[in-house]
Amino acid sequence: MIERRSARAKQTLWEWVDGNVDLPLLLIVFTLLVLGLLMVYSASSDFSLVNYGDATQMFRRQFFSLTVGIGAAIATSIVHYHYWRKYAVPLIFIMVVGLLSVLIVGEVRYGSARALSAGSYMPGELAKVITIIYLSVWLYTKRSTLSEVGFGILPLVGIVGTIGGLIMLQPDLSAAATIVVLGGIMFFLAGGDLKQIAYMLGGGALLGWVVVQFSATGSYRMSSFLQGLQDPTTANYHVLRSLEAFVKGGWFGVGIGQADTKLTGLPVPPTDSIFAVVGEELGLVGASFVILLFGLLLWRGIQISRKAPDMLGSLLAAGISLWIVLEAFINMGVMVGILPFAGNALPFISYGGSNLVATLLAVGILMNIARVSKVEERRQERIVDATARGRGSERGRSISRARRAARVGR
Repeated sequence: MIERRSARAKQTLWEWVDGNVDLPLLLIVFTLLVLGLLMVYSASSDFSLVNYGDATQMFRRQFFSLTVGIGAAIATSIVHYHYWRKYAVPLIFIMVVGLLSVLIVGEVRYGSARALSAGSYMPGELAKVITIIYLSVWLYTKRSTLSEVGFGILPLVGIVGTIGGLIMLQPDLSAAATIVVLGGIMFFLAGGDLKQIAYMLGGGALLGWVVVQFSATGSYRMSSFLQGLQDPTTANYHVLRSLEAFVKGGWFGVGIGQADTKLTGLPVPPTDSIFAVVGEELGLVGASFVILLFGLLLWRGIQISRKAPDMLGSLLAAGISLWIVLEAFINMGVMVGILPFAGNALPFISYGGSNLVATLLAVGILMNIARVSKVEERRQERIVDATARGRGSERGRSISRARRAARVGR
């Protein structure tokens, strides 16, 4: 009897997990988070000791941020994604205030003002999530008028341009470019006209070119990138040290904690350069595994988007998964010299509380969309089953009536 109850309890628990949690997504994210903690611990010890006088301070901060991020993910996975329709406008207002505050009172580090409160909070990271939420809600609401220039592309350009412009002023060129690209992709997914999207992306590219020409940081990064493409030995110092780390790592790496490039001048190894540390300590095989995980994350996000009950859920799921993977591939592309230096984090793996919390919050929304899709799928199955049973009982009654009529006739 006890064994039967235990078996039923296990079955019930598994049914609950299977019905409320997207296990492939959870497994992918969990693997990335564990790998991220290991790499932050390895990459930050010396950097943390030099900058903070404590070899474990950055790791402890990252672990705290992970705890907060998991709490945020659980909260957003419980809240039905349609509730974001009510809060999209207040959220975008709060985001604009945060971005303006950074420009006014933000702390300047490495030539950019991106953080508040002694570098512990970066509104630009949360702005990416809020932008995806707002664009999804806006495109869902305006889906019937997207083909009209006055109601479609022009308002979208105004929204994306305002947010991207505020981020660009920090300056954070990669984040601004990410928002513009995401805006174009989401507009396309919502059914926007390809010609309008081409105009939008072309205008964004032109604006980016102008910014690069008049921005000392952007001009230097672009010129060093082009120079490095022509001759890798003349690439900027950051890329050269990163490539050195990959060469030292070989196929299987030197082992976690054994890299020396992070100790001999690789810039900011716990944050922007952590993929280079992965390449040295885990080798080409380990780096390829990280790329595979992000590829699987994109696959799972697109699957959730396709199965979403409505267009809002589909846009949110696609926007979130594309954003996370786009950020990852930009970071990894920069480290191997195939993209201009951007300065963005590697999601789930780089040190940085704002990025980690914002990313996990977005994963929670993705989980909720997957859960709602499963609930809706089960509801439709029950309707089909009930309809089938009803038809069967009607056939049974008609057969019984026919038999009774036959007996009466006899």
